[in-house]
Order: sequence, then C-alpha cells, then structure tokens
Amino acid sequence: MLSPELAMAAGFGTLLLLCLLRVPIGLAMGSAGLLGFGLVTGLDPAFKLLSHSLIATLSDYTMGLIPLFILMGAVAVVSGISGDLFKAAQYWLGGFRGGLAVATVASCGGFAAICGSSAATAATMTRVALPEMVKQGYSERLATGIIAAGGTLGILIPPSIALAVYGLLTQQSVGLLFMAGIIPGLLAIFMYLLTVKGWLVLRPQDAPKGESFPWKARFSTLRRLGPILLLSVFVIGGIYGGFFTPTEAGALGAAGSIVLTACMRLLSWNNLFRSLADSVKTAAAILLIMAGAVLFGYFLTITGTPERVTDLLMSANLGRYGTLFVIIAILLVLGCFIDALAVIVLVVPIVYPIVMELGFDPIWFGVIVTMCVELGLITPPFGLNVFVIKGLSKKTSIWTIYQGVTPFILIDVVRIGVLIAFPSLILFLPNLMR
Repeated sequence: MLSPELAMAAGFGTLLLLCLLRVPIGLAMGSAGLLGFGLVTGLDPAFKLLSHSLIATLSDYTMGLIPLFILMGAVAVVSGISGDLFKAAQYWLGGFRGGLAVATVASCGGFAAICGSSAATAATMTRVALPEMVKQGYSERLATGIIAAGGTLGILIPPSIALAVYGLLTQQSVGLLFMAGIIPGLLAIFMYLLTVKGWLVLRPQDAPKGESFPWKARFSTLRRLGPILLLSVFVIGGIYGGFFTPTEAGALGAAGSIVLTACMRLLSWNNLFRSLADSVKTAAAILLIMAGAVLFGYFLTITGTPERVTDLLMSANLGRYGTLFVIIAILLVLGCFIDALAVIVLVVPIVYPIVMELGFDPIWFGVIVTMCVELGLITPPFGLNVFVIKGLSKKTSIWTIYQGVTPFILIDVVRIGVLIAFPSLILFLPNLMR
C-alpha cells in the first residue's frame, strides 16, 4: 500500500505515459485510475471497483442519450441532408458579397442542431461547401477558416454530446444544459457573421458577389429540408417543455430521422446500415471514455486530489474571477493538444468542486467549459477541425487554414469574455425551466 500522495503521483505519471504512447484516452484513464486506486486500497478492491463501475456506467439509463443523438446525426450525414441545408442557405443568404460564407455559417449552425458533433460538422461542410466556395472564387483562407470555425458549433448547439458528457459527469440536468447552449450558440453564429463582414471590408477581393435566386426557388429548397429541421425543433422543444427526458428525446430524434429520411427516399438500406455502424463506433469510443473517467474519478477521490487542488488555488488568493481565469487557461491550453471530450473528462472532476465553492452556477460553467474546449478545436498546434479539413482538402496548406481561422479564434475569445461578464445570456432559458 502507498500513501495517497505517492499513489497520486503514480496515477498521473501512468496517465501521462499512456497518453504519450498514444493509448486511447478512455483506456489510459481507466488504467491509470485502476492502478492508483489499487496502490491505495489493494488489488482486490480495485478489481471489484472495475467490474462494478463498468456495469454501473454502461447500464446507466441516462447514458442512452449519447448513442441515440449520435445515430440521429449519422442518419442526417448519410442521407445527404447537409447538401440540402447548404443549398437552402445559399439560395436564401447568398445573394451578396460573401453570401456563400454567410450561408456556410448558417449551414453549420443548422447541421449542428441535427448532428451534435464538431468533427462531423466540419467534415460534412468541407465536402459540401468548400468546393462551391473555391469554384466561385473565394480565397482558400476565408473558405477554410469559416468552415473550421463553423464546425465548432456542433459541440455547443443542442443536442451537444459535450454538454451531455458534462452533465453526466457532474450530475447536472442535461436538459438544462441543452437549453443553456442555445443563446451562446446563436451568439456564436452572429459573431462569426460579423467577422466575415469585417474580413470583407478589409479584403473585398477574397469573396465575389453572390447570385440572387427567385423566391419560388428559395421556397422549393425547404421542401426536403423542412421535416428534418422541424424534428430538431420538436426534440429540443420537447425537452424545454418537459414533455420528455433527454434520453427519450434522443430516441424520438433517432427514430424520427430514420422514418422521415426513409419516407423522403433519402435513406437506402446500405446508408442505414452505414449510419448504424458509424454510430456504434462513435458511441463505443465515447462510452469507453466515460467508463475510464469514472474509474479515474474514484482514483481522484481516494487520493484527495480535488481537495488538494482546491486548497492550492484558494490559498493563492486570486479572488473569485482570478481563480476562474486560471481554470479557463488550463482548459484552453489542454484543448490545443487533447481531444475536447478528453479535456472535459480529465479536468471537470478536478475543478468542479472549486467552481462550486466559488459560487458559480454549474449550468453556466458547463457552457463555459464547452466553449473553451470548442476553441481548442481550431487552435494550433492541435486543432482537430483544422486537421479534418486538411485531410479532406489535401491541396490546401495547413498554414492557410490556420491563417483563415485566426480571426475566428479571436472573436471566440471575445465571446467567452462576454458570457463571463453577462452570465444571464446563458442562464435565461434554463431559469425559465427551473
């Protein structure tokens, strides 16, 4: 048996080593947590904890919302709804200089409301929007920058997998978290549109004037798109109205997306099996991370890590917001190197008690955490969305993408500052449900 201090050092050292060896983060956290717990309590209690925590985590009813919302988004991807969404945005918003970039932001926001994944949003819009923007004479910097930034909306606008994971880790209402993400998501879209406008004031040559379409053609684009968007409104509205739980909403969304796309003849058997397979792979990876996070959480608890970190930060006398900014800085730095969900499951169990002791609202903090890890999706040197775009657009230099996304990184920092200064923007809708 080791003292909690030595076990803590061994656990974190093991985690760091496994991450450097590129072991999947779920396995790395679970292994490090099991080792650290075993060093304090012995191997027999540690293995009993392993069997108990795995069964308890994976059989938890609320965990069902993760694969269900993933399936809802996967069906939307394989059925080609993203193309219809972009076409509708192009017809309605593309009739002025930079209109296609504006349409791309709107498409990303709409697709995020169906999909819930940033990487999927960025990948889909790279295939759909990038070729069209390049074809019409947009600079690669603007085109790839707006797609990378717009892709981050997938992690914030409900149904958001990141907000769901935060809620499951902290035992907060996923429904309230989904509602809390709506206004910040809309604010993100608005600020991205302002960024595009400012860009074109300084560099009008980066985007041509768009084509205007007749009203009849505009309304025709809504024919195939309307049912799926109404389904998203129904799902989120049902959660807001308290008609069903988030897990039930996920089931209705997944089943509804399959039925609607099949009735509209957008979903073949091959595409259905493909969406099911993709959903199983993605959900299994996320649930493995959650199971590893639970084991790591027991290790943190038995070694007293959250209390030690709390005492350390409180003794620094940084004040309420000074301590918050330190936590945000940690999230931003880690988000540059590590996957967004991994940052959430690593950091939240440690800093959550500190945030509660400082008196911040846990729902508000969940949105702030999500926006911080969202920023990491486009920030060097990692920037998952940047690498997704690079992988699908091999001729584009990665430095071109980073140059294009830099103005959006800066505006995201401003947005985080605004939402820290005015927390009511996050809490307005959740407070109506409480």
